Amino acid sequence: MIAPVNRPVPAVEETETSRQGAPAIGDRPLVPRHVAVVMDGNGRWARQRFMPRFFGHKQGVDALVRAVNAFADRGVEYLTVFAFSSENWKRPSEEVSGLMSLVLVAVSKYLTKLAGDGVRIRIVGDRSAVSDKLRQAWEHAEALTENNTRITLAVAFNYGGRWDVVQACRTAMAQGLRPDELDESWLSRHMALSFAPDPDLFIRTGGEMRISNFLLWQAAYSELFFTECLWPDFGAAEIDAAMEAYAQRDRRYGSIRPQAVVPEGT
Repeated sequence: MIAPVNRPVPAVEETETSRQGAPAIGDRPLVPRHVAVVMDGNGRWARQRFMPRFFGHKQGVDALVRAVNAFADRGVEYLTVFAFSSENWKRPSEEVSGLMSLVLVAVSKYLTKLAGDGVRIRIVGDRSAVSDKLRQAWEHAEALTENNTRITLAVAFNYGGRWDVVQACRTAMAQGLRPDELDESWLSRHMALSFAPDPDLFIRTGGEMRISNFLLWQAAYSELFFTECLWPDFGAAEIDAAMEAYAQRDRRYGSIRPQAVVPEGT
């Protein structure tokens, strides 16, 4: 783990921030509004237990449901998870087929609970390559939870950061946008996560230290947190460690923190 997680969190003094009532120190929020997670390590978790990789993916779904509520309990408003990348189609066909079936089972098993817990579900990614049955299940989940406000869970499925930029540019071309009309603000409004603020905290489990084509545009200024913990084991303690590390970061977005002025004669 590259982030320091053992130092105590500074005493919280609530002030006016970008989020009403969010704990902050000065103008620095202690709680990220939006957390993005690369849920890595399901296969290795299963292999360590001499079980098929699919068993690890199943445990990963259970871990996700627990994590959604844990993040919501800590004040996070948006959680975006990388469930299936546009590169994952290269995996063995039986694993891909199993993952598609698992998504349908997970929607059937957990949708009512998540809806009752106040979770709003959004699916982001290219839906053209998935079955009609899976697409319909996603649309049902989105419609059922569209008015929930406790936390928004965005599931990135058949998603890639480069795909996201390309599809936004294609939209601009299709609308006949002139070069001088295309700017960062326009592209942001046409990205897959246009309904959410950019992630404040980007977490990757499983020990790898790369972002793997996830939210390339949106994560430009995200705080990164990498942990050796495999996703099925990612629970409250690991969430608290990531949140603690985030609370200690000094986010300047390319600027310089103003220095205190020392009066003359002191």
